[in-house]
Amino acid sequence: MNDPAIVSGEDFDVTFLHAMTSRMSTAAPLQSVLAEVVEFATNVVTCDSCFLYVLEGDELVLRASKNPHPDVVDRLKLGFEQGITGWVAKHREPVVLARNAWEDPRFKLFTELPEDRFEAFLSVPVASRGRLVGVINLQNRTPHQYSRREIGLVSTIGFLMGAEIEMARLASENLELAEKLETRKIVERAKGILQRALHLGEEDAYLVLQRESRQRRKSMKDVAEAIVLSEDVKRSTSK
Repeated sequence: MNDPAIVSGEDFDVTFLHAMTSRMSTAAPLQSVLAEVVEFATNVVTCDSCFLYVLEGDELVLRASKNPHPDVVDRLKLGFEQGITGWVAKHREPVVLARNAWEDPRFKLFTELPEDRFEAFLSVPVASRGRLVGVINLQNRTPHQYSRREIGLVSTIGFLMGAEIEMARLASENLELAEKLETRKIVERAKGILQRALHLGEEDAYLVLQRESRQRRKSMKDVAEAIVLSEDVKRSTSK
């Protein structure tokens, strides 16, 4: 006769993986995808902390966490030689420490993260098509023997969600590039308007935009849009 605990565990795994793959089929912004990865990982492993690092260039950047860390999320960066996280990124292998994680020779203490004094540590690579995308870290305040099932499920999350993170990151970068190009076009148009209206050179017109941006505590794009809008209104009323 089957063990009910085993059956329920298998049922949970199938249901969970089905839910994860279903949600992957819908396009989502990068931050939403990262939040989902953290949610998935913390659903399969009972933990006190979860960090998700994303590879950007040659650095791992902390982009999402279970616990709020506004001072370090998007700012904490690691190299491939730094800490257990860097080791996992470099070797593409999980690290499992059931107790006294800080005693591991690969461990690196970050004073900004109180979780670095937690006992247990599970770190798993996130990859897409053989390329490293990031690293998932789970930690526990007390000793925790991570089971093969837990390690396997978190590794599966890293495998399945790697491509999703990569696609969302590329989409985010493309959107950012498009916004920069749009801002540049608007600033160039506003600069031309100032040059004609105030008889300024190109550099002086740009300095006027910068000064207005600082004094009004508005972005260059906002100031430029206001100048362009004012010019458009003048043209429409003069017809």
